[in-house]
Amino acid sequence: MQFTEFIKYLPKIQKVQLPAAIAHAKMAPAERAVVQSAEYYASKNPRKSAVMMLFYPKDGVTNLVLIKRNTYPGVHSAQISFPGGKVEPEDKDLASTALRETFEEVAVNPVMIDIIMPYSEIYIPPSNFLVYPYLGIVVDEPIFKPDPMEVAEIIELPLNVFLDDSIIENVEMTTSYAKSIEVPAFKVQEHFVWGATAMIMSELKETIKSVL
Repeated sequence: MQFTEFIKYLPKIQKVQLPAAIAHAKMAPAERAVVQSAEYYASKNPRKSAVMMLFYPKDGVTNLVLIKRNTYPGVHSAQISFPGGKVEPEDKDLASTALRETFEEVAVNPVMIDIIMPYSEIYIPPSNFLVYPYLGIVVDEPIFKPDPMEVAEIIELPLNVFLDDSIIENVEMTTSYAKSIEVPAFKVQEHFVWGATAMIMSELKETIKSVL
């Protein structure tokens, strides 16, 4: 889809009632269902973080940016995610967190990003984070510069590919809570996107498809 066409749908997307847990559940490993209730994670006193679901034109075509995180000792090592990270004391709000982290990780200046709307928060049990996603756009094609300390690779996902159900597969994964477990995932190029990022992508996908 051309970016000039995509931005015409944004006012409609803003009016969509977010499907939240219903959409999340479609890409959630079976073991994750119960932990998504607020009653479950409220007692865990989770830390807060925010991510940016950033759309932009690449040769005029609408794309969504993802990143592959570097390999490091931790539960999210080498995973595919959106640019984002934990709330810092200097952040005035969660949207500011998403903007700051996007700049730090892929070098897109916050002044270039228009935040369209927040999406439903999602709880990540292994790291005890409550993640707040934001939909944002950049009207000019950005020049990504990945932070070598945090980002191993920039992944550009065309919107038409993202909306194609054929990229959803069940794959066998070893996770922080189970070995050789089958999970639903988005296959993006040679990567598999699963877990919280896939659940966030599911809600994003459903809201977009509902207005097309």
